[in-house]
Amino acid sequence: MKLILRVLLTALAVVILAKILPGVNVDSYLTAIIVALVLGLLNLLVKPLLILFTLPITILTMGLFLLVINAVVILFTESLVGGFQVASFWWALLFSLLLSFLQSVFHSFIGDNGED
Repeated sequence: MKLILRVLLTALAVVILAKILPGVNVDSYLTAIIVALVLGLLNLLVKPLLILFTLPITILTMGLFLLVINAVVILFTESLVGGFQVASFWWALLFSLLLSFLQSVFHSFIGDNGED
């Protein structure tokens, strides 16, 4: 049940950010739910591999390269989900930062600390 709630909260955050950021567009609420699911899967499967392959540059930049990896995951999500558009890398970077912030806020309201 918590997993469904977390996906729906992420979808809500995607919709809110699409309304606020002019460089991000989501066609519908269903598309936002699909974006949340795809983001969750990519964060589970692809992101750890990207982190592993870019470990030297991540260490060299003291972890700041992880922001680039987050933006790349957002852009990859855009290419997989029709109806979700991100204008550029910089919008993807801003979107990923604000999405992480909103997810933290929403999950703190429901008392979700990441455990299932």
